[in-house]
Amino acid sequence: MQLHIEEISRCVTRGAHAVVLLDRAGWHTTPKLKMPRNVSLIFLPSRAPELNPVENIWQFLRANWLSNTVFDGIEHIIDAACSAWNNLADLPETIRSIGLRKWAHTGQSL
Repeated sequence: MQLHIEEISRCVTRGAHAVVLLDRAGWHTTPKLKMPRNVSLIFLPSRAPELNPVENIWQFLRANWLSNTVFDGIEHIIDAACSAWNNLADLPETIRSIGLRKWAHTGQSL
């Protein structure tokens, strides 16, 4: 997580500030993170998956490529997860529709 935050900070335009929206996973909330001055974290409320579109991405991956599978081992799990991810990456409009929150686009045309 530290490396991720540092990379975000490095990519922020000089004089600008990044805000990163996160769930409350332990690696997001650890006090061990050293926050750069140009990055702020905002945490979603606990138990609010409707505010976190990635939860819907995981649900879609499970429903379409990862469900009803008995895995033979860690390599099988990794291969299946990579395959599912690559399948989804080939569907950008599906990703957009899964992550879209119409109520979050007030006053904007979609």
